[in-house]
Amino acid sequence: MPHVNIKYFARPLTGEQEAALIAAVSGAIRDTFECDEGFVSIALEPVAQEEWDRLVYQPEIVGRGHLLRKTPNY
Repeated sequence: MPHVNIKYFARPLTGEQEAALIAAVSGAIRDTFECDEGFVSIALEPVAQEEWDRLVYQPEIVGRGHLLRKTPNY
């Protein structure tokens, strides 16, 4: 059931930062979709800044813009 893939400029995350992010996103998904957290999967995908346009912006933000519910301001 719900799967979230978070792509971000590659940078180190501490275990505490990662755990806090996963807990917040997982909780929001659980509450919104009224499902058990055991059904939620979350991927963290670091992307090199110089690859962002090619790997994320063009195919996912421009190419699939009709699916976006929050758009970036860049």
